[in-house]
Amino acid sequence: EPMTGSTMLRNGGVGNGGQPWVLRWSSRIRLTWLSFTLFIILVFFPLIAHYYLTTIDDADDAGKRIFGPRTGNELCEVKHVQDLCRIRESVSEELLQLEAKRQELNSEIAKLNLKIEACKKSIENAKQDLLQLKNVISQTEHSYKELMAQNQPKLSLPIRLLPDKDDATFPLPKSSRSCRLHNCFDYSRCPLTSGFPVYVYNSDDYPFGSSLDPLIKQAFEATVRTNVYVTENANIACVYIVLVGEMQEPAMPKPTELEQQLHSLPYWRTDGHNHLIINLSRKSETQNFLYNISTGRAMVAQSTFYEAQYRPGFDIVISPLVHAMSEPNFLEIPPQVPVKRKYLFSFQGEKIESLRSSLQEVRSFEEEIEGNAPADYDDRIITTLKAVQDSKLDFVLVEFTCKNQPKASLPTEWALCGERDDRLELLKLSTFALIITPGDTRLVISAGCAMRLFEALEVGAIPVVLGEQVQLPYNDVIRWNEAALIIPKPRITEVHFLLRSISDNDLLAMRRQGRFLWETYFSTSDNVFSTVLAVIRTRIQIPAAPIREETAVEIPHRSGKAAGTDPNMADNGDLDLGPVETEPPYASPKYLRNFTLTAMDIYRNWNSAPGPFHLFPYTPFDPVLPSEAKFLGSGTGFRPIGGGAGGSGKEFQAALGGNVPREQFTVVMLTYEREEVLMNSLERLNGLPYLNKVVVVWNSPKLPSEDLLWPDIGVPIMV
Repeated sequence: EPMTGSTMLRNGGVGNGGQPWVLRWSSRIRLTWLSFTLFIILVFFPLIAHYYLTTIDDADDAGKRIFGPRTGNELCEVKHVQDLCRIRESVSEELLQLEAKRQELNSEIAKLNLKIEACKKSIENAKQDLLQLKNVISQTEHSYKELMAQNQPKLSLPIRLLPDKDDATFPLPKSSRSCRLHNCFDYSRCPLTSGFPVYVYNSDDYPFGSSLDPLIKQAFEATVRTNVYVTENANIACVYIVLVGEMQEPAMPKPTELEQQLHSLPYWRTDGHNHLIINLSRKSETQNFLYNISTGRAMVAQSTFYEAQYRPGFDIVISPLVHAMSEPNFLEIPPQVPVKRKYLFSFQGEKIESLRSSLQEVRSFEEEIEGNAPADYDDRIITTLKAVQDSKLDFVLVEFTCKNQPKASLPTEWALCGERDDRLELLKLSTFALIITPGDTRLVISAGCAMRLFEALEVGAIPVVLGEQVQLPYNDVIRWNEAALIIPKPRITEVHFLLRSISDNDLLAMRRQGRFLWETYFSTSDNVFSTVLAVIRTRIQIPAAPIREETAVEIPHRSGKAAGTDPNMADNGDLDLGPVETEPPYASPKYLRNFTLTAMDIYRNWNSAPGPFHLFPYTPFDPVLPSEAKFLGSGTGFRPIGGGAGGSGKEFQAALGGNVPREQFTVVMLTYEREEVLMNSLERLNGLPYLNKVVVVWNSPKLPSEDLLWPDIGVPIMV
């Protein structure tokens, strides 16, 4: 079969005289030439063009140059280039003008700022001048008001008035049993300004003195020597005091003998008015030998009273004198917390004689008893308390029979069991201490009940007194409901519920009040004697004796350091802190409330002050100004402790009532090695309205630094 040309070429053969080879060669030559031509064009053409462009401007004819640089004038010949040049020149001129105006405005602003500062200074000066003018006007108004208000004269320490003779027109009461202050006390011997002088008889000068308990007698004499009211001049005395007990049984005189000895006292004056007979009880044994003795118009102070014997508002129920010659050991007193103790309540006692079996003896002893025998609740009390103990709902301890011989007691009175230390140990474990009053309701108080009350308060057991007829010590001036529970005997079945319902906060408050009463009135012989005198003095409304003025040891210090800016010169808006005193500090009236204080504040002062000398307003002549508000601070702040609601300036004066045109206050600051904080605090007081002075209590044994410079705040600083 014949082959085609393509077939021959694929097979490498030669056909048609060698034409396939020629075709391949000619194709290769054409590709090579084409590649070479493209290379020449791409390489040499740019070089020729570059050369032409760089050498074309070298011609002599300057007009034929196309790419060479031209001058500015030649550029401006183009229209749009000329417009751009004009715009640039205009902007440059405007920028120069704006810069000149800016510099001119800055200069004007600087001048205006100087004028503003000068105006501010002038305004501040004008404000200060205006404030000073206001102060002058205000002080002038104060002075004018003081001159116009002549209805309240300024008082000074009053002259002491003393009695020279007895009141001959003194009315006689129908019976000594009906004695009260208005008909059995001679007020003429006790002027308000007398100072309440008290004369105490020397027991050794009289026969009954040999029968007194030595410890009672020694403690009483030691107390008398240090009391501020006792005087040796009997002619000026307001009250005459005689100690008649506690007496020792073997040497006790007969009632008729003791009555005769009392009536023979040199200042008895037939009826014994303005006399106080004190019968102190050191032990739990009850002595009421004064019952069958005619005491006339003399007041009686003891721990045992029958209803027919006791004269309310005249006689005084006192506490027993347990710590006669020794101070109580406060380290042995248990703490007031925890509130709840082991026993909910406890009672130990034994009644030697029931009411019904002792009525005949009581009638012979107390001839004025009339009517039927009172109800005896003691059997019901015993049954109820035993049922509570057997129920085991709470731990209680009640014992109605003494393990040892019970103490001596009056008929129908619950006798004490055991020794004092044993009773105290039980009370330390008791939240409440039951005190059952005598079955005979006409026995209003006994030494045994008073001893139970004393021991309960001493160790923090809250007293629960069963019997509302009882007359507790100093009951006319002490709020006993704040420290004890007084429950009628018919409510004995509800006592357990009542005691369980009292909250812990109330229990703690009552325990604290009881501790306060015990420490203040019952704990020592000094407290007992001072309290008895204070009761009488408060009843007849005589101010207490002044506390002796003693000059404080002032620490030398340098002052002169410039204080900070006056806070009253700042812009306080509508808040008016009052005028700044430009005159030196002045003393407020000291004696405006001397005699109204006792009558008006008797209960508040009695129950809230920290000691017997403060309870019965003891400081009416205190050099601390009564119209001053006192502030207490720790170096960084102050807390008002008196004189109204505090504040300063106008608010301070309004808080004090505004009765005095000018009223000032004193700042008291306590500090301890905080010199920098103290100085800063003092500087903040500079210019404080109505500030009288500053008292700094340096509460450290290390004195201040000698180089410490104290600020000058315009008022005295006492260190």
